[in-house]
Amino acid sequence: MAEHADHTAQPTTHPAYPVGLRLAGRRVVVLGGGQVAQRRLPALIAAGAEITLISPSATPSVDVMAETGEITWIKRRYEDGDLTDAWYALVATTDPAANAAASAEAERTRTWCVRSDDAEAATAWTPATGRSEGVTVAVLTGHDPRRSAAVRDAIVEGLRDGSIAAPARRARTPFVALVGGGPGDPDLITVRGRRLLADADVVIADRLGPRDLLDELPPHVEVIDAAKIPYGRFMAQEAINNALIEHAKAGRSVVRLKGGDPFVFGRGMEEAQALAAEGIACTVVPGISSSISVPGAAGIPVTHRGVAHEFTVVSGHVAPDDPRSLVDWASLAKLTGTLVILMGVDKIGKIAEALIAHGKSPDTPLALVQEGTTASQRRVDATLATVAETVRAQEVRPPAVIVIGDVVREAPDRLVK
Repeated sequence: MAEHADHTAQPTTHPAYPVGLRLAGRRVVVLGGGQVAQRRLPALIAAGAEITLISPSATPSVDVMAETGEITWIKRRYEDGDLTDAWYALVATTDPAANAAASAEAERTRTWCVRSDDAEAATAWTPATGRSEGVTVAVLTGHDPRRSAAVRDAIVEGLRDGSIAAPARRARTPFVALVGGGPGDPDLITVRGRRLLADADVVIADRLGPRDLLDELPPHVEVIDAAKIPYGRFMAQEAINNALIEHAKAGRSVVRLKGGDPFVFGRGMEEAQALAAEGIACTVVPGISSSISVPGAAGIPVTHRGVAHEFTVVSGHVAPDDPRSLVDWASLAKLTGTLVILMGVDKIGKIAEALIAHGKSPDTPLALVQEGTTASQRRVDATLATVAETVRAQEVRPPAVIVIGDVVREAPDRLVK
């Protein structure tokens, strides 16, 4: 990361010697409060450095850092002696003469110094840095910062998605992660979810989870289709809970891969409670809910200025006339915002009838988005009055997200997918 330069500042022919600076509690001086400082200061703050900024002005973001006490700001230009007792200096003013003078002081005081305007005159270079799960990646490619950033990004992304195999040593203790896989497109799972998948011993997957990700798992990972777990004397959910408990107690790292978000009609809390009852640690990784992402993928905003100021998400797996229904359909019919219904394709006829009976206009626009975010995505439009027949005629099948409201008409003519 750093290299000591000679006084003549001739172009170096030697590679930089990489080293990690431990700056916690040590004085760091930053000269200049512009965009360079704005980009570099957060990492220095995170390193625990005692930072003094010297600059007559600063960007609003840097100003906030000073107001909150993360840095000390001296509002003037650089003066000789400002680097006294500094361990590290970042020189990034717009005044070449001040930069040269500060660089000369750093040379005299043996202070490692980065210069934003002249890398060859500096005694240290800032690498392209990224972090993933406790690992810091720092890349230097001499005078090609774009290549440094590209290499950094590739390594960090590989660590995050598991394509670079670097398993950490971990204690074999019972552990389960309830991971929301998102709406279907494998690119829409969270970074943390993908990383946990790559480190799993066992994956218990739902039908609606991002199936393409399962093909990327290492050969030793046991993949269990939740729909095919033998139930015996147990109900389906009880059998899944028991499978989670069994594998966790065997000391395996277990990922329960669900579609959407674990806590949005995903029975995630039931699984978390079952694990807690057995004393098994559990973490929940939120996922992108299909209630928002699927309409978005089809060009439908669930809220839109001047059209809808709220949206409501409802489970449609129980019909409005079913005594088990917990939904207040009469109140929903009076709302002026967007209504999003999940798991309601086969009940949409009765749902539409109930909404119309409670005052919703039969002409209210509606869209069904089948297999949203996947290569098989399709959108079928209707109204409350026509949706039952449209579903039959168009052979709409689950999984499909149903969006009811005026936002359905707001989709742009062209939407990049």
